[in-house]
Amino acid sequence: MPLDFPWFAFILSFVLGGCVKGALGVGLPLVAVPVLSLWIPSPQAIGMMMVPVLSSNFWQAIDGGRLRQGFRRFRGLIIAQIIATVLTVRITLSLSTSQMNVLLACVLLVGVAIMAFQPTLRISPNREEAVGTGIGLFSGLLGGVSALTGPVVITYLMSLKLERDVFVSSISVIYLSAALPLYGSMLWFHRIAFTDILLSGAAMLPMAAGLFLGKMLRQRLAEAVFHKLLLVFLTLLAILLLLK
Repeated sequence: MPLDFPWFAFILSFVLGGCVKGALGVGLPLVAVPVLSLWIPSPQAIGMMMVPVLSSNFWQAIDGGRLRQGFRRFRGLIIAQIIATVLTVRITLSLSTSQMNVLLACVLLVGVAIMAFQPTLRISPNREEAVGTGIGLFSGLLGGVSALTGPVVITYLMSLKLERDVFVSSISVIYLSAALPLYGSMLWFHRIAFTDILLSGAAMLPMAAGLFLGKMLRQRLAEAVFHKLLLVFLTLLAILLLLK
């Protein structure tokens, strides 16, 4: 590991990402990737999410006991997401670091807009698979660039009016099915180095500290206030990435 590696930024990004996940239940890559991308290339920042994202979503998907049902119900979304993710990662190989930062900033602003305006979708059962396939293509496109698929998938699942346990297990299955092709294709195209994998494992410690802080913060700060502060913070991150 190079001596000039930005350890402070590494720890800070995962503590902040874990804090948001601890407070809201989601948001680790949404915060950690753009923060870390201010100091290192964004593909490397995305790669460092591998162990925390895969482990947390695998555990939640298994713990929910609906892994098979989730794959069956959202198969159109999942297949479209896998295809779009792999193709997008392949296309981004020719982009420079500054171009990747611009794309990451744009995706981040899209996420902020979705979180701010919270569009309400009404999807009838007979259109669920068709709409889900479109959502899968869009989320795969965003995920292949930035790993930030959360706001899009959350909006879609909320429109289905799922019970809380079904929602948690379903979103974990979808996140897991997005993460596997993302990190698999990044490994295949050599966008993730062995040192990135080691750092991704080490990131579990600052993420755990962030989760603990987030849970404490959830008890002391109204969710609406925290949500607004998060949107302002993410907007500033996007601006900094555009200016980098």
